[in-house]
Amino acid sequence: MARKRKQGAFEDLIDIAAMLPWWAGVLLALIAYFVLHHYATAEIVALASPGQMGAVLANQFGKTLATFGQYLIPLALIIGAGISAYGRHRRTALFTDVQESSSPSALNGMSWQEFEMLVGEAFRRRGYTVAETGGGGADGGVDLVLRKDGEKFLVQCKQWKAFKVGVTTIRELYGVMAAGGAAGGFVVTSGVFTQEAKSFAEGRNIGLIDCSELTAMIKSAQRQAAAARPEPRSAPAANANQDCPKCGGAMIRRIAKQGANVGKAFWGCSNFPQCRGVVSIE
Repeated sequence: MARKRKQGAFEDLIDIAAMLPWWAGVLLALIAYFVLHHYATAEIVALASPGQMGAVLANQFGKTLATFGQYLIPLALIIGAGISAYGRHRRTALFTDVQESSSPSALNGMSWQEFEMLVGEAFRRRGYTVAETGGGGADGGVDLVLRKDGEKFLVQCKQWKAFKVGVTTIRELYGVMAAGGAAGGFVVTSGVFTQEAKSFAEGRNIGLIDCSELTAMIKSAQRQAAAARPEPRSAPAANANQDCPKCGGAMIRRIAKQGANVGKAFWGCSNFPQCRGVVSIE
């Protein structure tokens, strides 16, 4: 795993905002601007006695920081919000591409960064809260931290093309799980797992998700969304050329459910049951 370079507070703030929903970053930027602007434009009380010199200097220093901070902090938050929005767009696009692809090798054309984004989106759609660590690299450690029902799960992504993930990777994740107090973990690969890796994972609450299982996991989300979507109900067709003979209201095509004409269609008043006007359909 490559060592991350040191960065300043401005870049740290961008990173924090990028991990939040984009709207949260925008909201924080607005709050930060108005709070700091209020402090930056506030008047400093004139010096009353030599003993208050320290307080006056502290206020002046804070006012100077607020003067610059009222622009720099919101700017960092807005940049982070833009990164968050772009990341959300990319994750959704990657997820949709795999859902709609008929090729079993749809995962192989991705970079490891895109693969991690795809895996994170797959877990989000299964009800997990996902935090992307951003420090995995092509063969690094924990890439995602999941939370669900108060429990933490760790995910290691292996975007290896035509390679088998061995038991060493599973052992490493198991050790990190124990050290970090995680309830479980997942290793996700675009390849396959060795039999030794599968044997080690058994009974240790580590889920192994290979290429075919990840693809099925993504496509099942599409089927679940379609099943949860209510079927549109078509409204009864109104007869624009027929008025109710009793009240003059619009007539709606209905089916008789009882009586001698059960099962037959007729025009019934749209104001039913207040009005029971009917017209037979010839």
